[in-house]
Amino acid sequence: MGFMDKVKGLMGQHGDKVQQGLDKAAQMADSKTKGKYTNQIKSGTQKAKDAAGKLADDGKKDDGQDGKGSGPTS
Repeated sequence: MGFMDKVKGLMGQHGDKVQQGLDKAAQMADSKTKGKYTNQIKSGTQKAKDAAGKLADDGKKDDGQDGKGSGPTS
């Protein structure tokens, strides 16, 4: 298993936490720059979220999960 396979697997499991972390980082950056770069921060954050989401989807596919609730139910 290569490095990217591990990253994809982790993103498949924890993608929601990564998305939350990106939001927090964006808020902090916007706060520190006093809103001067809001549009650039939003754009960069969205691109990072898109990339993270793609890795998460790939990780779910590699694990045999399709993200449609095919696992066991509680």
